[in-house]
Amino acid sequence: MNSILCDRLTIAFTKSPTQLGLQGKTVNRIWASILSLLFWLSVSIAASFYSVPNAFALEYNKEILLEADFSGRDLTDSSFTKANLRSSNFSHSNLRGVSFFAANLESVNLEGADLSNATLDSARLIKANLTNAVLEGAFAASARFDGAIIDGADFTDVLLRRDEQDKLCKIAKGTNPTTGRNTRDTLFCS
Repeated sequence: MNSILCDRLTIAFTKSPTQLGLQGKTVNRIWASILSLLFWLSVSIAASFYSVPNAFALEYNKEILLEADFSGRDLTDSSFTKANLRSSNFSHSNLRGVSFFAANLESVNLEGADLSNATLDSARLIKANLTNAVLEGAFAASARFDGAIIDGADFTDVLLRRDEQDKLCKIAKGTNPTTGRNTRDTLFCS
């Protein structure tokens, strides 16, 4: 079977198109079709590699991810609901719209992270490092910040319990390098 195919290919490539009974226009059409097919095939392969979005919303709900490294990642709209993330690293990550509802964020590094519009309700941010983090518009009702480092953090429009706000005002200092806002001002400290 293979020898028959090889013989036909040999004949096709050793004889001229006129010897095979093909006209010049027909040969040109065949080559144009083959080249067009190869072009569109290469375009589709290239598009499949370059059209992948930068971030996929991921779900880590109820996962145990102790000391996990998420630093510098784009985790927009991902969910870590009720996840145990103790001592994990989210420094300089894009966490816009992320849900940390009831998550254990004890000793987590959130330095320079963008937590805009994130859900931190009922989260434990005990001893968390929020240095220069942006929390603008985050929902943090019932979140606990005992021992957190908030130097330069931006709490603009963050919904907090009054007692947590008072605790944070006692330690608030610095200016956020991204937004240019003073931490004490964003917490409405007196």
